[in-house]
Amino acid sequence: MIRFGTSGWRAVMGGEFTFHNVRIVVQAIADHLRAKFAGRPISLLVNYDTRFLSERYAAEAAKVLSHNRIHVFLSERDAPSQAQAHQIRKRGAQGGINFTASFNPPEYNGLKYTTETGAPAMPDETRALEEKIDRLQKSYRFTPRYVGQEYIEKIDLRSDYLAYLQTKVDFDAIRKSGLRAGVDLLYGTSREYLDEILEENRIPVEEIHGFVDPYFGGIAPSCTEENLAELKRLVVEKKCDLGIATDADGDRFGIVDDEGRVVIQNIALALLLHYLVAVKGWRGGVGRSVATTHLIDRIARAYGLPVIKTAVGFKYLADLWLRDEIIFGGEESASFAVRGHLPEKDGILAGLLLAEMIAVTGRSLAEAIADLFKTYGERVGGQKSLSLTPARERQLRRLIKLPPTRLAGRPVVGIETIDGIKFDFDEDDWLLLRLSGTEPLIRCYAEAGSRKDVRALIKAGLEKLP
Repeated sequence: MIRFGTSGWRAVMGGEFTFHNVRIVVQAIADHLRAKFAGRPISLLVNYDTRFLSERYAAEAAKVLSHNRIHVFLSERDAPSQAQAHQIRKRGAQGGINFTASFNPPEYNGLKYTTETGAPAMPDETRALEEKIDRLQKSYRFTPRYVGQEYIEKIDLRSDYLAYLQTKVDFDAIRKSGLRAGVDLLYGTSREYLDEILEENRIPVEEIHGFVDPYFGGIAPSCTEENLAELKRLVVEKKCDLGIATDADGDRFGIVDDEGRVVIQNIALALLLHYLVAVKGWRGGVGRSVATTHLIDRIARAYGLPVIKTAVGFKYLADLWLRDEIIFGGEESASFAVRGHLPEKDGILAGLLLAEMIAVTGRSLAEAIADLFKTYGERVGGQKSLSLTPARERQLRRLIKLPPTRLAGRPVVGIETIDGIKFDFDEDDWLLLRLSGTEPLIRCYAEAGSRKDVRALIKAGLEKLP
């Protein structure tokens, strides 16, 4: 059964993720679009990342769509997800398909479906797609020869996105500050994007892993502390003011401070929000997922800004963005969006805005974090995962129906069931248990004022799921 999770359909290549299944999913999207835009010309943008076979999957998808007489804008090379979103909006396309498994290990691939807004599809639309996929799986037959490939048009996503990004960041301030940046492109789609825009603006940049390797150097292309070990060394050795990394499809970020320490994504999000509201004077709603730091809430409260909480999955923040309800949206998994940009995650923009923050404030990242904690209090987060079993899933559902009033010896002051179950305690401490949307796991998150309290909360949470 092919299902769309938190961010599209992902699976192991050669297992569930096969050319046959890709053709079925793409045909379902074609059928869906013909019904959704009945009587209107349809165009779709097809993009891909640097994974093994991604380019071939994209070419096959383009042929299936062209066979359905849908005009295809096919990216001429791998490109970040946000560059695709920009192009969909610019060209007025009816949606997009992106072959990427984001930060999953190299053996995975995936398909993300984007709507005509440039945002990820919401669950009601992906459920409709799943129903069509289920029906097609019973009857679909491969067409060995495609006709009508004249509907395929190759396009460049890079130049338009970089020109657009140029208007979103104060590169003059960064250049005048003398800032030096280190970038780790993690063999992904941000090469000749993140490094290129810094070089174009005459900002000194040191770069690593700026070439294609479908095995991602033997790691999962995610911005974890372990995976950024080389970037940490680079920042220290080359005396950079910060390090910026992006994942395989460029939409998530990793940050290293001037002392070679990885900045936890939640802290980076809090820094970005504080910079936008305290220094740039932005005002409006603030969106965050239930798994994201409550530092966001503390900053918002200080400036009288409403906080809107969502389930995990950037699509929910994108929906708020499209309805103009938020100026900032963030998820603990390094997902970030701001008003006036795009309804899609942008790891490149996040890193560049942190560089702008350093340049404008004259404070290093280490100093900015110290100031943040001094003003709003230090928060410590933690996460552990359990393999998903039927017994644990049943127990999680029981917890949601009959939650305890005390955990880890502390009274529960609030319960949230937007996504799994979240226990709120005093002092902005919390514990969250939820099903992963991308892997067969149960995620356990916690945040408190000390590491000891975080460990106690996670222990109490895991004991509820033996």
